[in-house]
Amino acid sequence: MKVVALVSGGKDSCFAMMKCMDYGHEIVALANLMPVDDSVDELDSYMYQTVGHQIVIGYAECMGLPLFRRRIQGSTRNQQLSYRITPGDEVEDLFILLQEVKQQIPSVTAVSSGAIASDYQRLRVESICARLGLVSLAYLWKEDQAFLLNEMIRRGIVAVIIKVAAMGLNQKHLGQELVDLQSYLLQLKELYGINVCGEGGEYETLTLDCPLFKNARIVIDKFQVVLHSSDSIAPVGIIHPLAFHLEHRKDSSCTDKENNDFTSEKAGSVFHVKKEFLPNYLEKCKSMDAVFDRFDTIEQVKMSISTCKRDTFSIGCWVPNSTPFEGLQKDLMSVLHAIELQLLKDDLDWAHVLYIHLYISDIKQFGLANDVYVSFISEKKCSFGVPSRSTMELPIAELGLGDAYVEVLVSTDQCKRVLHVQSISCWAPSCIGPYSQATLHREVLYMAGQLGLDPPTMLLQPGGPAAEMDQALLNCEAVANCFKSSIATSAIIIIVYCSTSISSFEMAEIQNLMEYFLKHHSTHHDGFLGAYNPIVLYVLVPNLPKGALVEVKPTLHLADNGKYGVQSVLLKAPAPDKPNYFGFKCSDRHNSCCHINVVPDKICMALISVTKDHAGSIYFEADHDLVALHCDKSHKHIKAIAVFFTGLIDKIISDNGFSWQDLKNLRFYFLNDLVSSADLLFSIFSEAFSSVFHVKEFLPNYLEKCKSMDAVFDRFDTIEQDCRRSHVSSSHAIELQLLKDDLDWALFCNLAQRVLYMAGQLGLDPPTMLLQPGGPAAEMDQALLNCEAVANCFKSSIATSAIILLYIALRFLHLRWLKSR
Repeated sequence: MKVVALVSGGKDSCFAMMKCMDYGHEIVALANLMPVDDSVDELDSYMYQTVGHQIVIGYAECMGLPLFRRRIQGSTRNQQLSYRITPGDEVEDLFILLQEVKQQIPSVTAVSSGAIASDYQRLRVESICARLGLVSLAYLWKEDQAFLLNEMIRRGIVAVIIKVAAMGLNQKHLGQELVDLQSYLLQLKELYGINVCGEGGEYETLTLDCPLFKNARIVIDKFQVVLHSSDSIAPVGIIHPLAFHLEHRKDSSCTDKENNDFTSEKAGSVFHVKKEFLPNYLEKCKSMDAVFDRFDTIEQVKMSISTCKRDTFSIGCWVPNSTPFEGLQKDLMSVLHAIELQLLKDDLDWAHVLYIHLYISDIKQFGLANDVYVSFISEKKCSFGVPSRSTMELPIAELGLGDAYVEVLVSTDQCKRVLHVQSISCWAPSCIGPYSQATLHREVLYMAGQLGLDPPTMLLQPGGPAAEMDQALLNCEAVANCFKSSIATSAIIIIVYCSTSISSFEMAEIQNLMEYFLKHHSTHHDGFLGAYNPIVLYVLVPNLPKGALVEVKPTLHLADNGKYGVQSVLLKAPAPDKPNYFGFKCSDRHNSCCHINVVPDKICMALISVTKDHAGSIYFEADHDLVALHCDKSHKHIKAIAVFFTGLIDKIISDNGFSWQDLKNLRFYFLNDLVSSADLLFSIFSEAFSSVFHVKEFLPNYLEKCKSMDAVFDRFDTIEQDCRRSHVSSSHAIELQLLKDDLDWALFCNLAQRVLYMAGQLGLDPPTMLLQPGGPAAEMDQALLNCEAVANCFKSSIATSAIILLYIALRFLHLRWLKSR
């Protein structure tokens, strides 16, 4: 990409340019913001470094590039972490500056910045880039500062200290070269915990020479030391440059005579941008009226929505095939519009959404789907941050669910914390679209699906599934590290979506990579090593975004101060005098199809899997004649499975101190040729679940809380008539995914009171946003790394933190594969 580099004169912005070139990008212009008055060295700004701005003008000739400069007219008016357009704010000066660069050099598609750890600065640069349609490149983001400092010096950046403001630094250090202070800065880190790159404002630098200065180097002839504070512990002082000159290199040339574009013609020139702020962008922003106007051309369709009125609930929505529709675009518009209206009915909006599962019938139309998605869900509408998201292709149309199926997890409170990094960096894959890497809600971290993308290039790792899997795991780990955690110590469940194109050998390789990753990383983190036993569910899907072979989507539990541990438990046999859960009898074979993780009094998550062998036993217990039918697709067979699931769920709920009121979400995985339509499945399961709520032991206790039978029905939406009307089983959105091979059924059931939701992660390389090459294993590895990276931002790991959900899903004892086509 052609890049305009934001330069302050410091070492970070220069090294960021060098990293851009390392990854094949071309720096075509420089951009700088400076004070209105040349005599002023430093502004009271949270956003810009201006000390040494008198020297920056020399960068144009040193690099042979045009330099665009603007005097800062605004001030710090919006001090919120997440930035919204604020006329008169200093950030709008950056918008005007980059807008001019883009007008003068239309080929510019990206912006480079030297952000390392400041979310405040990064989010503002990303906001401006989003408004201008530019890509933010932040290759220093989240890198180890000691490593960065060493690399800057090793690769030839010559920078001097021009400001000190930290314990251990004083005016004698002003003017000294960075290389001479490297060891001393490392000592100060050990003594006082300073940021060795000065990210905490401990010091600032001015770059006088670097490999990018192909024409000349800067020499300061005269300067003045100015003390702003003579504090004996941490004095504050700066260098005020009075005179400098450029020392030209032999045979240097400021222009490339072979090129005739703007860049070559204006190489070394300085352009001063003096435009005033015009809120053109505000006029271009789509209003909700504009969105709703589009529905004038959409035929009315029957929407199927299930909600549960409590603190956290799910909404599932799709367009039945029986209703006229016109493809993915209109289906998705109708679905999102219906969800939006449902939220409004409950006095909620998109800002209350924690996580979104987006399933489409054709991944080739992902770009079109994303355009529709953006028109509904944006930073502007999500004041607390956009929700995390997982997207994939599923054959939903075959079951009568239209071309787009959306499930959203909603919280009525506003205590979520979002990690949303849109800049391309070496940290983890960027999320340029309107979704975040991870969402922390209370104690649960929901991580977006990570692909095996190499972060700095955003390309999939070459080498097939194994390579993508490896990178995806690294990406997950990078996200988890941001929360001071690891997927190896905090994950309670990890869902791995794999392309149906991968071989059985590659599947086994992916599984081995997962096991090795969790074991290896659990020894490198302080956490609950005993909690390392996350539920791992492998699901094969037709296609994933970017042609990835693997996507990893972990969910982590971030315990407060290590107060809670995750326990792996087995089903308990019922006491002789205890009712057998409306006729359900527990046996030893149930242990072989259940994997349960529990955070005492908070979370219970279980995975239930039923193979053909299990199904045979279930059929025999239900009706001996079912076995003789030699068919597992009849209405009676499905009903037997539904009754089995219902009884087992009820037992798990009761044994672990939860109730049906805590049930958050049910998710079924089943063979696509098992039933002719989703309606039949929902009807059978709703009948099975409705029987639970009429049991004598359960109904009186629940009625005491809900006060009336109507309240029961309204709260759960699981009574048969409601389920048939809304096409949803239980009080939860149903995620339908299709299976093949010897697995008959799978079911997810979430029980919780508080949850953190992480978007599904593919095996994408963060900086390139491309899938890791090498097949499913490679994608799997990268996706897990992506998930872990998100979890780390919430000081946790996907390997140890139990989710505040009860997940009950089909799972083979030895991590057999759930497959969908």
